[in-house]
Amino acid sequence: MQHLKFLGLIPARGGSKGITKKCIAPLLDKPLIAYTIEEAKKSSHLQRIIVSTDDKDIASVSREYGAEIPFMRPGELAHDDTPTLPVIQHALSALRSQGYVPDYIVLLQPTSPLRDVSHIDAAIEKIIQTQSDMIVSLCKATQHPFWMRRMDGDKVLPFIETKNTYHRRQDLPELYRLNGAITVTRRQVIEESSLSIDEKKRLDIRGYVMEEDVSVDVDAPIDLFIAQKLLEARDS
Repeated sequence: MQHLKFLGLIPARGGSKGITKKCIAPLLDKPLIAYTIEEAKKSSHLQRIIVSTDDKDIASVSREYGAEIPFMRPGELAHDDTPTLPVIQHALSALRSQGYVPDYIVLLQPTSPLRDVSHIDAAIEKIIQTQSDMIVSLCKATQHPFWMRRMDGDKVLPFIETKNTYHRRQDLPELYRLNGAITVTRRQVIEESSLSIDEKKRLDIRGYVMEEDVSVDVDAPIDLFIAQKLLEARDS
């Protein structure tokens, strides 16, 4: 398995709205994206670490911390509503034209500053061990949908109808949420966008569970504040 090529791909568009140029927003003593690049560089499995961005400032900062920018992402793939899949497909196409074809893509969102190399390598090793199609990182859900409610006027109704009544948190069935930190995918799954719905349902997708305190996803200023406090506590 040592011959397998794992590409670390960090998507980082420049047009974020909640936080201007969020990927290079300062977090303690360095820009947000630096945490992901530095941990990815420690991986024993990633041969290359590439940032896909449309923004020159993000590209410059990424190079400073050791990532490659072998291409710039076109503007039409950097909108608020741009899905992740075409961004990855564009990266693979650009790299193929340069003579590089990885076996697996390790997608690392730059908004997960508390994810470290141990998580990255564990997720990669799980896909090698299981020979599955995809590994996604999750953490336990702290807000359970069975305890959520919806409003019909001022009438309170269950969000999810269930025959069971759960009065204690300990009795709730365990649920997990995607934390966005790591996704490891076979290249063929990314390239075969013509897969039917039934074929996609048959994909072998496994979960890699992370702790809640390393699953912060920075989207708004409050998330930066939480990440900062957690990093300070970890380093103290």
